[in-house]
Amino acid sequence: MSDTPPSSEATALSPAEKAKLAAAKKAAAAKKAGPVGDPLVDNGDGTITDPNTGYMWKKTDAWLDMRKFYTWADHGQYVDWVNENKDKFGGYDNWRIPNKAEALTLFDKTGVKSLVDKNGTTYPIDSIFAPFGASNTWITECSDEKIIRMDLKIGVDTDYPTADVWSSMRLIRKEGEAAAVKAEAAAPAPKAESAPVEAQKEVTPAAPAAAAPKASGGTPKPVPRTDFSSEERAAMLKRAKAHAAEVRARKG
Repeated sequence: MSDTPPSSEATALSPAEKAKLAAAKKAAAAKKAGPVGDPLVDNGDGTITDPNTGYMWKKTDAWLDMRKFYTWADHGQYVDWVNENKDKFGGYDNWRIPNKAEALTLFDKTGVKSLVDKNGTTYPIDSIFAPFGASNTWITECSDEKIIRMDLKIGVDTDYPTADVWSSMRLIRKEGEAAAVKAEAAAPAPKAESAPVEAQKEVTPAAPAAAAPKASGGTPKPVPRTDFSSEERAAMLKRAKAHAAEVRARKG
């Protein structure tokens, strides 16, 4: 047996205090082992710049902006709204959802960074972002055939068996990227509806009018109409008088 007595400091700590001390040492070790990089920059115009990657992020997410979540099918509505209101977000119109790798740059694996979500719980992204948003986002790996959502609380993208899934969004942009294409413009144009059956039927040509009597030389001779009603005669007389008055006025 060792003759070295246990330290008075170790014997004086309760189990709860020992657990707290161990957690503090673990956090300190994680902070020391964390990646070294420049801090994120709040640009003061609703945008956050990451000098380590060159990415620019919106400071607020879809939940904070709209107080609603979006299905994958509807996510373009929010992206379009942000780009149409670019003056509120740095004046840029090329905001988009991130891909998985880009979204993971927000997730702090060391556990040092912390932000409060809309439910009052914390998750590991930088507190330079606006608090009380949601801790998930749609990513570009998602599609109509495969629904995938990124959970920023655990840094994992999850597949869902149904499209009836809701999510917030954190939008990103890069310098030099083209302006985003509106979701409606990107959608395939609807097929033209076929004409009604009635419209597709071949129109039967009208029977030809009876041939007018021909004058000498073979030219058809006009047949004057004589069966005018009294109302038609009055209307023709009125038009003739008006025309005559217009002619006199032009001649002065």
